[in-house]
Amino acid sequence: MERFESFDGVDIAYQVWAPASGSPVDLPPVVLHHGFIVDATANFVAPGVAGALVAAGRHVIAPDARGHGASGKPHDTARYGEATMARDLGALLDHLGVSQADLVGYSMGAVVSAIFAATSPARVRRLVLSGVGAAVAELGGLDTRAMPPAEVTAVLLTSSSSAVEASPAKAFRQLADAVGADRVALAAQVGAAHNTPIGLDKITAPTLVLAGEDDPLAARPEILAAAIPGARWKVVAGDHLTALRSPAYVPALLDFLAAP
Repeated sequence: MERFESFDGVDIAYQVWAPASGSPVDLPPVVLHHGFIVDATANFVAPGVAGALVAAGRHVIAPDARGHGASGKPHDTARYGEATMARDLGALLDHLGVSQADLVGYSMGAVVSAIFAATSPARVRRLVLSGVGAAVAELGGLDTRAMPPAEVTAVLLTSSSSAVEASPAKAFRQLADAVGADRVALAAQVGAAHNTPIGLDKITAPTLVLAGEDDPLAARPEILAAAIPGARWKVVAGDHLTALRSPAYVPALLDFLAAP
C-alpha cells in the first residue's frame, strides 16, 4: 500500500501492480475506483478483477477513496462528494506521472469516473462505468430513488440494533460493520453525494456501461449509455454486490479495454 497527500491535505492510499513479466507496455495503466463503503481490495482484488488485468499485461492502479479503506477519513461533509474524489483521482495521476489511463469505476466509483472523464476528457483513453444505470444521467449520481440518502445516513449513525434491523438500508450498515468502516466518515459522504448534472456529453473516451441484471441501483443502463456519445452497454448476471463476480464481468472488461 502506497500513500500520497491529495490537493487538500487528505491522505490517499493506493495500490499498484506491474504488468505480468514479458507483457507489452503499449497501453496505459488501468485505474480501478471502488464503490461506497468498501475499498479497492474488496471491490477489485478479492473478486479477481485486478489480477485478471495484470495477467492480461496491464499496469493497474487502485486507490482507496477518501473516507474508505486505508485513506484519510475526515468527518466534515465539506471534504466529500464524488467531484472531490475526482480531484483526488487527478492528483493521484499527477503524483504518479500518468498522463492518460483507462478508467474503471464501480457504483460510487463510477460516478467519480464519469465526472473525471467529463472534466478531463484527454486523460481517459477508455471508460467503464459499472454498478450504475440511468440515475447517473437522470439524477447526476447514485440512484437515491432506490435508496433514500436519509435512510442510509440514519442506519449508519444509529446505536440502536432494533433501528438497524427495521431499516430498509440495513445492508449498508451490515456491510460497513463487516469491513470495519468509519461510519461517521461514510455518513459525511452520503451528505455530499453528487446530485447535479454531469456533462456526460463531454466524455470523449469509448465507454462501456456494465451492470448487473438484478441490481436495483443500476437500473436501465441503456439510458446512461445513450447519454454518452458512442457508449455501449452490457448486462451481466448478479446484483449490486455480486455482479463483479459474474463469470461474464471480467471477460467483458478485458475485451473492451484491450482495444487500441
